Amino acid sequence: MKFIPQSIPDVVLCQPKVHGDHRGYFTETFRQDLFEEAVGHKVDFVQDNESSSTRGVLRGLHFQLAPHAQSKLVRVIKGAVLDVAVDIRKGSPTFGQHVVAELTEENKHQLFVPRGFAHGFVVLSEQAIFAYKVDNYYSPECDRGLAWDDPAIGIDWHIATEQVLLSEKDTRQPKLAELKETFDYGVDYYA
Repeated sequence: MKFIPQSIPDVVLCQPKVHGDHRGYFTETFRQDLFEEAVGHKVDFVQDNESSSTRGVLRGLHFQLAPHAQSKLVRVIKGAVLDVAVDIRKGSPTFGQHVVAELTEENKHQLFVPRGFAHGFVVLSEQAIFAYKVDNYYSPECDRGLAWDDPAIGIDWHIATEQVLLSEKDTRQPKLAELKETFDYGVDYYA
C-alpha cells in the first residue's frame, strides 16, 4: 500500500495494491503497523460505519470535539464520492484550508482524516456505499459541524448547488468564522 501525504500533510491518501485476474480482485484494505508508520502515531480504530446515498447527497462537514475527537479512514465500496477534509485547528498554518480526494470503487483509494479536521463528502455517482473506520465512539454532546458552502473555505464540490441534498442538520451549520469550539494547533489530541 502507498501512503501519500496531501497538501495538508496530516491528511494521508492511501492507495492499496489491487491484485486482479479473471476471477476478480483481492486487496488489503487496512494494516495497522504500516498505517501507523505512515501517519506517524498510534490510531486505534474502534468502530466501522457504512452509509448508502444517492447522487447529490452531501454529508458534512462534521467533526467531534475532544475528548471524543475522531480520526476517520474513509473509502468507497460502490460508486464515487468527492471526499473533503478541512483543517479546523486554530493556529495551524493551513487553518481553513482543505484537501479533496475522489474516492471510487475502481481506484479503491482511502483518505485518512485526522482529529482536528472537519470531514464531508458528496456522492458523484447514481449511488454510493461509503465505509469508514473511526477511532472514537459517537458522542452527541461533542458532535459539531461546519457549513459545507462557506465561501471562506471555497470547496468546489464538483456538483451544482441545486443538486445538493442535505440533512436538516447540515442546512444549519455555522461558517468557519462563527465556530466557537474547534481544536488548537500543536495540541496532541491522540495523547
